[in-house]
Formats: sequence, structure tokens, C-alpha cells
Amino acid sequence: MDRSIQQFKADFFKALAHPMRIRILEILSQGERNVNELQTMLESEGSAVSQQLAVLRAKNLVNSVKEGTTVIYSLRDPLISDLLAVARQIFNNHLIESISLLEDMNKQAD
Repeated sequence: MDRSIQQFKADFFKALAHPMRIRILEILSQGERNVNELQTMLESEGSAVSQQLAVLRAKNLVNSVKEGTTVIYSLRDPLISDLLAVARQIFNNHLIESISLLEDMNKQAD
């Protein structure tokens, strides 16, 4: 595989490597939001949210449109929602495996 494609993928996943950025993308998967709405939903201060939005904008994961004094954010590609859903399924599968292993360990201890 071409190194530039690998680098693109690595950079893409680095942009996802922060809990608040993941949460922002999950929120935007439900529809566009302005910064104030995101701050409220994230229960976080403006500077932290703005910093994470800047990373997402720089990596072309979100669009921003200024409407008067308000900036509206949306997902640049709706497939990001699918990616997050697949990640959630992978997490759930790992969690189910861990629970099953723990149950087996508890049965052996009894």
C-alpha cells in the first residue's frame, strides 16, 4: 500500500484519538450544532470545545459555516457516523468477550 495513504489513515485516526473529539462527532452525527449547543451537550467550557473543533476542522472531519455571529458545525462526511457505529460494535464485542471470560473465571473459582 502506498505510504501516503497509510499516512493519511494514521493522521485520520490521530484526529479521532481524543474523547471529546469522538463525542463531538457523535453529537454531530445527530445533526448540525453551533458551538454553544456543543458546549452545553459536552458540559465543557468554550476554549476546550473550540480547541477540539479546530483539530477536527484541520483534519477535514467537520464543516463550519458562519451564520451571522454563530458558527454551525456539521460532519463533512456522513460515513463518519458509520465508522463510529462500527467502533461501538467492536467495543461491545470486546466487552462481551471480557464479561464472558470473567464469568468463566468466577465459575472456576467456585
